[in-house]
Amino acid sequence: MPRILITLGVILIILGLLWPWLQKAGLFRLPGDIVIERENFRFYFPVTSALIISIVISLILWLFRR
Repeated sequence: MPRILITLGVILIILGLLWPWLQKAGLFRLPGDIVIERENFRFYFPVTSALIISIVISLILWLFRR
């Protein structure tokens, strides 16, 4: 269990460091993502991005279990 938590922590740190480049790549601005912008308000729900991330993580975990 500690090894899993350390690995997750390292992954989160790496994602945090790469976040500016991920935003510039347009990963979280895909068609199907819901964005509602009003004055002094912004709601963002990344439906398509979440599906893609889920598929990629599922494939990676499936490969490690084989």
